[in-house]
Amino acid sequence: MKSVSVMEGDSVTLQTDTEIKKDDLILWRFGDEDSPMAEVNRSAQIISVSESTKGFKDRLHLDPQTGSLTVRNIRTDHSGIYKTQIIGNKMIRKTFNVTVYARLPIPVITSYCPQNPSPSGSSASRCVLLCSVVNVGHVTLSWYKGNSLLSSISVSDLSISLSLPLEVEYQDKNSYSCVLNNPISNQTQHLDISKLCHTCSECVCCCNSTEAVVQLAVSALVGVATVVVLVYDIRSRRAEQKRRALKSLSDHN
Repeated sequence: MKSVSVMEGDSVTLQTDTEIKKDDLILWRFGDEDSPMAEVNRSAQIISVSESTKGFKDRLHLDPQTGSLTVRNIRTDHSGIYKTQIIGNKMIRKTFNVTVYARLPIPVITSYCPQNPSPSGSSASRCVLLCSVVNVGHVTLSWYKGNSLLSSISVSDLSISLSLPLEVEYQDKNSYSCVLNNPISNQTQHLDISKLCHTCSECVCCCNSTEAVVQLAVSALVGVATVVVLVYDIRSRRAEQKRRALKSLSDHN
């Protein structure tokens, strides 16, 4: 079995590497069900392509001289096992395991405010970053400092989101990059610390301002409740004094 890797949207040619004789019959099949894809019968001058299999419509080309099969504008669901049989004076079988990789997005780097800041050192002197990608599969997401790998995370599932954090000093002058890769391609996003990290520690300010808003809201509610209680108490006392005065007047009469 020969393994073949290709990027989604590209073309791939599965070579028979065999000289086809006039009386040879070449058959191509796909998948676990061995669904027929294409056939060459040179003696009968027949070249047939079954494009209904697995959405291959208008994507297949069969070379009548070599029997090689080309899949154009290939999709990720075209990954699988391709088999060919060359039937002549002897039987020749070839199998290809084709893996189609989706095109990779460019990673996105953002700064964020961690709910649990790092216990090592003051959070005000450090910038916390997050490198993220969405709807990816069979990839690795990594942080690099120069050419040195700092951390990475891999996923083999399809259509999943990945995020990888990194903590750096605000005044760090080193070169950092976030790289998304699969076995045949990669996408890189370089970190610009000056744009995402500021000495005023916007991340910490964000956290503190959020906490301040919550505290202010709680204080306001407590204040309102106190005022309501005081007003109610004053009105109750006045009502009681008025009631006693009326009762005293009634008793006197």
